[in-house]
Amino acid sequence: MQNTPLSVLPRRALLLGAPALAAALALGLPAAARAAGETPDAWIGRLSQEVLQTIKADKAMQAGDIDRLMQLVDEKIMPNINFRRMTASAVGPGWRQASEAQRKRLEQEFKMLLVRTYAGALKKVKDQTFDIRPMPSKAAGDDEITVRTLIQSSGGSEPVQLDYRLEKAPGSSSGWKIYDLNIMGVWLIANYRPQFSQQVNQSGIDGLIASLVERNKSNAAK
Repeated sequence: MQNTPLSVLPRRALLLGAPALAAALALGLPAAARAAGETPDAWIGRLSQEVLQTIKADKAMQAGDIDRLMQLVDEKIMPNINFRRMTASAVGPGWRQASEAQRKRLEQEFKMLLVRTYAGALKKVKDQTFDIRPMPSKAAGDDEITVRTLIQSSGGSEPVQLDYRLEKAPGSSSGWKIYDLNIMGVWLIANYRPQFSQQVNQSGIDGLIASLVERNKSNAAK
């Protein structure tokens, strides 16, 4: 059966939210750099500011250098993202059908899809600042927390909503991991799950992998 093309986030969210997601994905300083007892909103705020400065100073990242981005992902991003949970949630029930080899391939191709989708937009990061929204006091002791932020630009453009779903990292008293992102009201997992489920229903896990591979080849050629 012919594969169904996979779409990406809505174009408006892509164009306006790309700098925000670039910063979100780059929240990857090693766990040891986190202050002991740092709250999740303080962690997001501190790293966001540090990351914006890093992006602004890195001409290769601003130009969308995919090799530079992949190096960033492998060395600094993955330790702070539960990418297996993110991929499993996006694939949905079909994840249970996948072998371990297929799951690893899905993670690899899904990561590449996200990185390549936003690589060309990194150069849009210029004068953005983060505004961390107050968290409910009752959420302080939760194992899963949503941190809400707004990305502001001095040019007067519309603020970009960027929210993070975090979980407490296993075996850590203060560490957190990101497992989902919301850009302008669109949760990443919820955006991809219907597409992935449709593909699995049509042509199985291998069909989904093939679609992701084809999408990544197409993005790389642009």
